[in-house]
Amino acid sequence: MVKCTKKQIRRLKTALHWKGHPEQRQRIQMVLLRESGMTQPAIADAMGVSLSTVNRAHMAYDHGGLKALRRKPNGGRKRENMTLVEEKALLTRFAKAAGAGELLNIHDLKVAYEKAIGHETSKSTVYNLLARHGWRKLMPRPFHPKRDPAAQDAFKKTAFQPP
Repeated sequence: MVKCTKKQIRRLKTALHWKGHPEQRQRIQMVLLRESGMTQPAIADAMGVSLSTVNRAHMAYDHGGLKALRRKPNGGRKRENMTLVEEKALLTRFAKAAGAGELLNIHDLKVAYEKAIGHETSKSTVYNLLARHGWRKLMPRPFHPKRDPAAQDAFKKTAFQPP
């Protein structure tokens, strides 16, 4: 147990009045109760939490100070292989070919992605990457962008006539 100085106790008391999360306020109270002379089991009973919660709050304060009593952020991309910027840079290499009407082979994209991250991955990871960046299903267009409907109709009328 580390004894707090008067300056640290003053900081804890002012931090107790900050608008913030109740969990942080509760942890600050646990540290202040320790400094007033209460034991950890008594603090746990008074706060309505387990003894291990009190112990963790005290250890966090002893090792990291007031900053360590803050809430840890939840959510986010915890198991990401690449950042969003890196993913976008990888897709720009393939966007030129896809924009020109060429077929984009998922296997080629998967190989490039695996080379960039340094290990193998599943196809679903690559499809999720494409969905994340707004790419639609990769398939050829039903018609050529430079088609001539008049020439197609003329071909249909003349091409299949019996001799």
